[in-house]
Amino acid sequence: MELFFLLLLIVLMAGALASGFPVAFSLPGSAILTVAIAALTGYLLEGSPDVYFYQGGASNWLSAGVTNFRGVYWEVERDTLIAIPLFVFMGIMLQRSKIAEDLLITMAQLFGPVRGGLGIAVVFVGALLAATTGIVGATVVAMGLISLPAMMRNNYANWLSTGTIAASGTLGQIIPPSIVLIILADQLSNAVDQAGTARQAMYKQATGEFSMPSDFGVVSTSAGDMFMGAMLPGLVLVAVYMVFILVVAFLKKDIAPPVPFEGKYDRKFLAKILLALVPPLTLIFVVLGSIITGIATVNQAGAVGAVGAMVMAGYRLYEGRPRAYWPAILASVSIAATLVITSVFHVNIKAINSNADLIGVILASITTVLFLIAVVWSGWRTFKIDNTMRGVLIETAKTTSLVFIILLGAAMLTAAFRGFGGEELVKEFLHGLPGGFWTQFIIVMTVIFILGFFLDFIEIAVVVVPIVAPILLADPTANVTAVWLGVMIGLNIQTSFLTPPFGFALFYLRGVAPAVVKTVQMYKGVVPFIALQLLALIIVGANPALVNYLPLRMSLLSETAPPPANPRLQACIEDYISEEFAENGDAIQSAIASAQNWDMTGVPKNVAKSVQDALKLAAEAPAALAEVRTAAQAIEAAAPAYRPLQQEVRALERQLDDNTEATDSTKQRLSRLERNSPDDESGIAKAKADLEELAAERAALTAAIPAEWKDAQAAFKKVLLEEKKASGTYRRNVDSAYEPIVVFARILRGGEQLSALRGDVAGLENVIRTAEPEPLEEAFKDIESRVGEVESAGDIRSALSKARRAMRSGGSNVPNPDEAIQLLQEALQILDQEVAWRTEAAGRLLADVEAYQSAISNTIGLRQQERLPRDVALFVASCNSGHRDISLHF
Repeated sequence: MELFFLLLLIVLMAGALASGFPVAFSLPGSAILTVAIAALTGYLLEGSPDVYFYQGGASNWLSAGVTNFRGVYWEVERDTLIAIPLFVFMGIMLQRSKIAEDLLITMAQLFGPVRGGLGIAVVFVGALLAATTGIVGATVVAMGLISLPAMMRNNYANWLSTGTIAASGTLGQIIPPSIVLIILADQLSNAVDQAGTARQAMYKQATGEFSMPSDFGVVSTSAGDMFMGAMLPGLVLVAVYMVFILVVAFLKKDIAPPVPFEGKYDRKFLAKILLALVPPLTLIFVVLGSIITGIATVNQAGAVGAVGAMVMAGYRLYEGRPRAYWPAILASVSIAATLVITSVFHVNIKAINSNADLIGVILASITTVLFLIAVVWSGWRTFKIDNTMRGVLIETAKTTSLVFIILLGAAMLTAAFRGFGGEELVKEFLHGLPGGFWTQFIIVMTVIFILGFFLDFIEIAVVVVPIVAPILLADPTANVTAVWLGVMIGLNIQTSFLTPPFGFALFYLRGVAPAVVKTVQMYKGVVPFIALQLLALIIVGANPALVNYLPLRMSLLSETAPPPANPRLQACIEDYISEEFAENGDAIQSAIASAQNWDMTGVPKNVAKSVQDALKLAAEAPAALAEVRTAAQAIEAAAPAYRPLQQEVRALERQLDDNTEATDSTKQRLSRLERNSPDDESGIAKAKADLEELAAERAALTAAIPAEWKDAQAAFKKVLLEEKKASGTYRRNVDSAYEPIVVFARILRGGEQLSALRGDVAGLENVIRTAEPEPLEEAFKDIESRVGEVESAGDIRSALSKARRAMRSGGSNVPNPDEAIQLLQEALQILDQEVAWRTEAAGRLLADVEAYQSAISNTIGLRQQERLPRDVALFVASCNSGHRDISLHF
């Protein structure tokens, strides 16, 4: 019966959408009706409203709906959705202020004289508008009204003109900032949690271990990561469009002829180009640049974009009148002044410690007020001229409300789909496909592509992604990142705007195209661009670095970069070190050999031994890393024979899991029948027969497991364990080979610090003789703290603590100044000894120690650095941007 209600859910949703009923109500409405019918039927026929649900029941579905409602609207962790109205406002404001129109006209004049130049201009402007607006309808309509007549006048083929305009107008779905990328990031954040739990369970079942290594976890994403990940694929798509237009124009001269520019390429024309290009490019740089560099979150960047669009609209709407550019100039000057002030002064109103700080705060306050005046001035213009502000706000409210209502409705639909076992059916279907992850992925992408013929991008993103993404992300075979999966889905979803019969870009263009342009020509025109989108999809799918590299690069170079000891980075760090050993191994070994000849005379035995042990381990590091590489090669050699057997057994184990779930469900059904309907002999007999059939199926599945599996698994686990031991040994060795050298350098430099502290330590004798207990305690603790900051000065600090305790009163303790002074003298004696040997050894060894530390810091000592050096970070980002198969560990 669960299957019946699942089918009813799909039929109701499809029927509502096909009838033209609003999507925002079709999704939740079909879920509510199906759940109500299932609950009522179960109550009437079985006496329980939950009997026809695969998991939970109507009450569980309702609580899931409340949870999803809270998640969409109230959870702080999902505040990324706040960026949606900000970017929508930014896009509509730029479109209504006719900045997009200026850009189109100017670029057409610039590129027109080249064969296919008008088409190139449309694609170029489409990409720029995508990076500033992201509103497909507005972009297609604007370019259709401006470019299509110009292209028709200059004898461009109608199919090429309409296809170029429609396809370029959809670039806003993949080029950031994009609403669909924000929605995908939000949906994938939940999918990552589910996938991580599933992979953890998979690892536990396969290995018996409760804790899974963190580097096997599912890599999450955010809206900022999605923006960075989509940037290169978006540019690839733009390049593919341009190359296609140029090739077509070259092969068929009459399809896209050159358009001579009637004016002059003079300073006036250059100024016109700069005025049209610089403001949008500046806005793109500020919005995306602030996200990429980590200066601003996606929400903050959206607010910056909205304000920037309003300032730009303020001068464009006022064009031709006196003082048109004054608000924009005031805003620009105040921002520049603020940047200068914050670079010169320490601007923090809570930490004013000097007159300079006060001056900085005052100046920054003045520039901030000036900037606010410019913003209000621009906003007033947009409010008064053509009622622009009101129209933009209304459209923003409509679009944002639509997105959020669809999000909520889709969450209700997804909860119902899961409640009737739909997710398990999808999982069983995908897992049952031959070919593993990539077959599953291709099937999913094909389904999304087909759904794009009938559904909008939002419905696909919020209905399909929550169901299939956890399954794909949990698979350890490809171990894809969430950002890569999100960008691939985003590229695929983009085709939904072009695919007939419901391609929205076609509808937008049809609404503004003249009657002479036939609908058939528009359909013909988008076909090659749909093929180009699929080509771009294949290119990005085959080259995951196009997506993963930028987010990884920015993460590893940011202020919050993970430390080099992070488990996810180790494989690539070891690749880097292997290359360094191969190229510069002789120099590193020479530095180690030279260090082993250091004259350690006068250095305490424990310190000298620590250094000598570290040098010994450093000399062994290349061999230890070679053992890691040998163990990894052993895994690669054993994998071809083991992998097919592992895949066969894992497939049987999944079927056994399904059998277990079906058996438990059937037992519950039998128990319910025996309890509530003891007279239903046929139903009880059917349930018992089903249990016998499931038991027979389980026995057959168990028998199908190859006899050699346990021995093969044990042998391969031994190979994996050897690699794990070799890696652990190498990492412990290099850590132990570097840290003592760092400590030794600090010890040697500590001689000067201790020497500077001697007078203060000696002055404690007067404190002992004259000070009251409380000031004495504070004085001693202050000196102890300063001594404690010196490396390996614990003996001195311990002696000082004993002296302080000798002066402590209370309880059975009586202050003993003589004992305290004696202990203080002991502390001074230790201090003098430490200063003497450290100073003498530093003069002889410190320069050599620092040179040696520098020589090994980026190889043997790399894991101990606070952050990766830039060249290493770039190497690791490139290395990690591919996908690594980890299925052999499961």
